[in-house]
Amino acid sequence: MADKRAHPNHPSDWPALEQALGHQFSQPKLLRQALTHRSFSAEHNERLEFLGDSVLGLAISSLLYRKLSDQPEGDLSRVRSNLVREATLHRIASQLQLPQLLRLGEGEVKTGGRKRPSILADALEAIVGAVYLDAGYGAAEQVVHHLFEGIAIHPQMQAAAKDGKTALQEWLQARRMQLPEYTVQRIAGAAHQQTFEVACMIAALRLGSKGQGSSRRAAEQAAASAMLQLLQNQSPANASTNINTK
Repeated sequence: MADKRAHPNHPSDWPALEQALGHQFSQPKLLRQALTHRSFSAEHNERLEFLGDSVLGLAISSLLYRKLSDQPEGDLSRVRSNLVREATLHRIASQLQLPQLLRLGEGEVKTGGRKRPSILADALEAIVGAVYLDAGYGAAEQVVHHLFEGIAIHPQMQAAAKDGKTALQEWLQARRMQLPEYTVQRIAGAAHQQTFEVACMIAALRLGSKGQGSSRRAAEQAAASAMLQLLQNQSPANASTNINTK
């Protein structure tokens, strides 16, 4: 049976997006893939999102290093977490008109996928990854800095409510410990209604936790919160000999 799909975007729709990004793709297939959700095609944007997540973090770090030159590392980390969180990326994606450009399967469209914050945030990260592959880190950094120009960046952003990942990071940094690693271990369910399972590992302590959510980000937050609770309930000396896979 032929796959029923929602109306995909068309390359003729892309010039406005490229203008908003400040980057014209020499390899348009990368932009097409970045805008493609797994519900639409096997050539979807999740690998680009994985890459873009790291590129975005580095580009934001360089931006904050210059803009907040007098702030200590801990404050920079908190501001960065505020900027790269799902809510901020969703807002930028909406400003770029990404909802109309996403390539989604019919089921995802019917369940409101075009407005789902996690899908839009992931697509924005995938676009950053696509720019990196298309023209290198310098071009990707310029795009990121351009996209965040309209966001007021100030030290007071550190006062924003801490999510699980930020709280865990601060707990570890205060003890001069290595940051955790997050790994997607399982993705279950239909493409338009998935459940992600993510493991959070702290190698130095031989300690791990797991979390589930409707997106990779949500699962990472759940895993981080579980890890933080684990650490707060036992001393590092005891934690170093236990691995929790609950």
